[in-house]
Amino acid sequence: MNLLLDTHALLWFAFEDAKLPPPARAAISSESNEIFVSAISALEIAIKHRIGKLPDAAIFANDFVSCIERLNFTGLPIEVETARLAGAMRHAHRDPFDRLLIAQALTGDYVIVSNEQVFDEFGVKRLW
Repeated sequence: MNLLLDTHALLWFAFEDAKLPPPARAAISSESNEIFVSAISALEIAIKHRIGKLPDAAIFANDFVSCIERLNFTGLPIEVETARLAGAMRHAHRDPFDRLLIAQALTGDYVIVSNEQVFDEFGVKRLW
């Protein structure tokens, strides 16, 4: 299965945070799944670290690529069509980071790992 990690799922997995439920942790840890991390998560972490919302994420904010490589995750770029789809969504979800993750999950064959129940309204496959 191809899993796309929401930013919080990435950080909670990396920092072994108990907020990540066992089924999500098991799926991310399973060698039978390929784990993808969006470029939008790199942007979100860098911004939120800079403004003080993610003070403990300095290692990700400063060297995102090395962090995901150490975890054996694959970086996922944002395609032009994905960005267009995210902007065109008619649902009321205003978070641009989430909109791009949803669009990536919809345009690729990804199950998104997220606690965001609102994602279900967009028709994505979500694991939590």
